[in-house]
Amino acid sequence: MTKGTPTRMIVMLLLVALVFGGIYGFQLFRNKMIDKAIRGHGMPPQTISTTVVEPSDWQPKIDAIGTLRAVQSTQLTTEVSGLIKAIHFKSGATVKAGQVLLELNADPLKAQLPQLQANVALAEQNLKRDRAQLKIQAVSQAVIDGDEATLKSSQAQLDAQNALIAQKTLRAPFSGTLGIRQIDLGQFLAAGTAVVSLQHLDPMYLDFKIPQSELHLIQVGDPLSVQTNAVPGTTFNGKISAIEPQVDTTTRNLTVRAEIANPDGKLLPGVFATASLSQGAPESFLTLPTTAVAYNPYGSTVFIVVDKGKNAEGKPQLIAEQRFVTTGLTRGDQTAILSGLKAGETVVTAGQIKLRNGVPVIINNQIEPANNPHPEVKDE
Repeated sequence: MTKGTPTRMIVMLLLVALVFGGIYGFQLFRNKMIDKAIRGHGMPPQTISTTVVEPSDWQPKIDAIGTLRAVQSTQLTTEVSGLIKAIHFKSGATVKAGQVLLELNADPLKAQLPQLQANVALAEQNLKRDRAQLKIQAVSQAVIDGDEATLKSSQAQLDAQNALIAQKTLRAPFSGTLGIRQIDLGQFLAAGTAVVSLQHLDPMYLDFKIPQSELHLIQVGDPLSVQTNAVPGTTFNGKISAIEPQVDTTTRNLTVRAEIANPDGKLLPGVFATASLSQGAPESFLTLPTTAVAYNPYGSTVFIVVDKGKNAEGKPQLIAEQRFVTTGLTRGDQTAILSGLKAGETVVTAGQIKLRNGVPVIINNQIEPANNPHPEVKDE
C-alpha cells in the first residue's frame, strides 16, 4: 500500500458524502415547495366568481315530470277468427259502451240455431206432458227427472251456440275515442289480431315519481296543476288520486298518480307533462346557485372567500376556504342550504375546480351563473 492511499480514500468518502447530502437537501427543498403549493402559499391567485349567500322565502313545492295515460285504454281484438263481414266504425270516432264495431261471418253458426231451438221446444213439451201424467201416476218421478235433464242440456247447447255467435261481433267495452282502423272489409281476421285502439280520455291519469324525502309534502286529494308543451299556454287542474304504498328500492322514488280533467280531449296518452304541487307555509332558507355546490360521496362542499387583511404591498389578501354544507330542496337554478354557512358569507360560484384550502383568489363577477328560481325553457 502506498503512502497516498489513505488520503485518496478520505477524498472519495468526502465526495460521496457531498453527493448524497446534495440529493437529500434537494429533496427537502422540493418537499417544502410542494407543501407550500398545496397550502396555497406562493401560488398565483386564481380568478373566481362569487355570490353573497342570503336568506330567501321558499314555498314548499314539488315539480315532477310524468306521463299521461288514459283512465281506460285497450287495443281491441276479436276472441275468434273469421271473415270480416261488416265494419261499423270510422277511425277517430267517438263510441258508446256496447256499440257494435265489427261483425265476422257467423252464418254457419246461425244455421244451426233452428235445430237447437227445436230441441229445446221438444224437451219443454215432453216435460210438460210427463208432469201431467205424473199427477195421475201414469209415469214415475224418474221420467220427470230425465225430462228436466234433457231440457237443461238442450238449453245449454242453445246458449253455447248463441255465445259462439256473439263472439263473432266486436263491441266497445267502454265509451271512448277510437284510434286508426287496422283492418279492412273482407279480410280474414285471426283471433287476437289488433283491430283498433280505444281510449277513454276524460279524465286522464298522470303518473309521476317523487323522491322519498318529499313524501311528507303530499297526500291523496291534494290539488295540483299540470302543464305540457303538447298544449302550450294551458294549465290543467287535477288532484292526487293514489300514492304507491312502497318505495322503489333502486331509485328511492315513489310513484304518484293524479287525475286530470280533460273535457276537450286536448291531453293524449303518452304525452310528457309537468305536475306542480304547493304545500304548507313559506319557509326561509339560505340560498345559493346550484353551481356553487360540489356534490361528493363524502358530503356536499362549497368554497367561501376569506379576507386575510392586506399584504405588505397594501393589497387585500383573499383566500379560498372549503366548507361542508347540508343541502335541502332545489328550485330552478337554486339550492337551499340547511347548515354550514351563515348569511352574508361570500361563496365561490365558478372556478372551484382550481381551488384548495388557502389558495389566493381574485374575484371577477362580470359573468354570473344562472340563479333563477323559476327558469323558463325557451324554444330555439
